[in-house]
Amino acid sequence: MAGKSKDLTGQRFGHLTVLGKTKERFCGYVVWRCRCDCGRETLANTKYLQRGTTTDCGCIPKISARGRNSAEDLTGQRFGMLKVESRAENRRGHVYWNCLCDCGNTKIVPSHSLKAGKVKDCGCTTLWMHHMKDDLAGHRFGRLVAVEPTKEKSKKASVYWRCRCDCGNEVEVTRDALLSGTQKSCGCLRREVQDGIRDRLTRVDGTCIEWLEKRKYRSDNTSGFRGVNETSRGGYRVNIGFKGRRFYLGRYKTFDEAVKVRLEAEEMIHGGFVRSYRLWNEKAQADAEWAQQNPLVFEVVKEKDGLHVVSSVPENG
Repeated sequence: MAGKSKDLTGQRFGHLTVLGKTKERFCGYVVWRCRCDCGRETLANTKYLQRGTTTDCGCIPKISARGRNSAEDLTGQRFGMLKVESRAENRRGHVYWNCLCDCGNTKIVPSHSLKAGKVKDCGCTTLWMHHMKDDLAGHRFGRLVAVEPTKEKSKKASVYWRCRCDCGNEVEVTRDALLSGTQKSCGCLRREVQDGIRDRLTRVDGTCIEWLEKRKYRSDNTSGFRGVNETSRGGYRVNIGFKGRRFYLGRYKTFDEAVKVRLEAEEMIHGGFVRSYRLWNEKAQADAEWAQQNPLVFEVVKEKDGLHVVSSVPENG
């Protein structure tokens, strides 16, 4: 381990000329800024320079014991948001590169991680996604409730958000479109206006009775069935939406099992809500005073043993 470091400024090590000392340390050794004969600059510590481990910036391929190039020159190449600037010091036998991220930060990344696509940014995307998740999540924009941001952006760099519409559909909308009010539904609002049926729809607590009664199979998710999504690790994740909220119903190994759980939940929640409303509305039409004193209550409560419905209208009347 290095104690007081000897000044290597001006000395040559292979194709490298030491320009000066930096404040960095690697494995306890001083890191030096060096210029390669090719004109590029790179960093190397005292140990690697004196032992001949680092003799150039990476511009000269080194032949391994197996007779293959051990360091492909990635300088100038782009990997996601990262652009390779120069060769960094090897670590534990692996080649590393100094990369500049589009956000302006720098990051040292191993060659294999760049080429395998494992590292595509300096980490700013994760932080940005976390910030954005708290930005719009749960906020309502017309009939749309923002759920979570996606990794996609529009041509104007506006992030697409996965949103849930009051009609039950899900759609991806740019952040700009949500904030500006350009898009307020999945498209159902426009269709209702065009068809002249908007005023004939019945909405209770933001939930459309007619949409629940006429819901159909959907193909806008990974499985092709509403509320059932295939996971990257296999199996199917089941959710159900109601009154702007999403309830997790579990993860299941087979598609048939997942669909069965989803249909049972629909019958209990969506079907139960429609039936309760119809019963309540029948009494309300006959007695307006009773309706004012007995408002319709239909809520879904999540408990340890699953989802339960709390309703002011018993289905048996």
